[in-house]
Amino acid sequence: MNDLEKEIEESRARLDDTIDRIQGRLSVPNLVDEMLGNARRVPALNSTYDSALEAVRRNPVPVLLIAAGVGLLFNRMARDAQRRRTEVSAERVPTLNTGAARGYDPDLPTARPARDPLDTTEI
Repeated sequence: MNDLEKEIEESRARLDDTIDRIQGRLSVPNLVDEMLGNARRVPALNSTYDSALEAVRRNPVPVLLIAAGVGLLFNRMARDAQRRRTEVSAERVPTLNTGAARGYDPDLPTARPARDPLDTTEI
């Protein structure tokens, strides 16, 4: 049993190491560096990349404001899409509408309205 436990611990250690390396590769700075590196390798994008990078270096504040505006636009679009999906799914729910408005009164525990015992019923 001891050898089996030792193998399991070694497998866990290797798995932890693999997960750490994958997380390192998927970090935002590494992904951005990889994208930029790929853009520099493509000849058609090389000059575009260089001119965009130069524009960012010359005007960092306007570029930051544009990026923030685009981010807010995408956020708004995502919220509107979620709201529309919720409205559409709510429209699909069947409802029973008898026209009678019903309310809950905690002082009346029964479903029937209170009746005055002095009222007489005429037939």
